[in-house]
Amino acid sequence: MAEIEFELVFSLPEGEHDPFDLSDAVFEAGFEDAIVGTGVSGVICVELEAAGDRAEEAILDAARAIQKRLPVGSVLREVRPDLVSLADVAKRLEVTRQSLQKRKMPLPSHGGLFRMDEVAVVIMSAALASGTRRARFNYERACKWLNAGKPARSINAGLAVGMIDPKTLDLRDDAKHLLFVEEVGP
Repeated sequence: MAEIEFELVFSLPEGEHDPFDLSDAVFEAGFEDAIVGTGVSGVICVELEAAGDRAEEAILDAARAIQKRLPVGSVLREVRPDLVSLADVAKRLEVTRQSLQKRKMPLPSHGGLFRMDEVAVVIMSAALASGTRRARFNYERACKWLNAGKPARSINAGLAVGMIDPKTLDLRDDAKHLLFVEEVGP
């Protein structure tokens, strides 16, 4: 069973939205431990953990449950982590950004941001490597977050090309075999 830590970003319909009502909606959806961000007008960001046999399904199930409780017209915009900075990764691993720069990292994808699934492979390889020079980062703390990179990228791609309906979060029947990918990591 895959355990993942991820963020869901929803755009809200126009109008005023009470931050307390939005937080209550997330909690009523069954995510009492979620961290809810309402600091940007028209957007709600929900950081949570989930588990399931398929990470994409676990993410979409959580998004559906939350979206049902949000104001009508709320739309899933993005799943994170997809693109990350070295500073984001370093913070999760409890190391400095400079220590990550000493490792052979994948090429940046866009504006200094890296694809999370590619970074996860490098980090997991270093964490599992045997030898005299072992990685000095907190892989266990970041593992759930690292595992969310590939499914987040897959779902974002599905949203971008219309394989996933952002209003209902339903998959097109012909897209189901394309969207779900193998899990990252052990």
